[in-house]
Amino acid sequence: MTWGIIEGRLPGLLPFAVGVACAVTYTAYALDKHAARRGRWRIPESTLHLLELLGGWPRALLAQHLLHHKTRKAAYRQAFWKMVVVNCAVLAGWILYWDRLPF
Repeated sequence: MTWGIIEGRLPGLLPFAVGVACAVTYTAYALDKHAARRGRWRIPESTLHLLELLGGWPRALLAQHLLHHKTRKAAYRQAFWKMVVVNCAVLAGWILYWDRLPF
């Protein structure tokens, strides 16, 4: 990401945006874990996956380990890693093909 910003292929505010996405994602995981313990309304898995896809996956991974949340459900973990791969692929594609993008 740093190289992409230095080369002008990524917006300079991207680290800030990723930081916000990470903070929101970690908070969502913490709230969902709290709700799970109390038997209350839960955050939909699709929402958690969207937050991961939007760049919050590093903190989602941290939250999974620190909060012991969403670590047993194999289907969730598979979808999580798909979000990581898609996010990284889009970022790499943006960096590599920036000069070919239509905008």
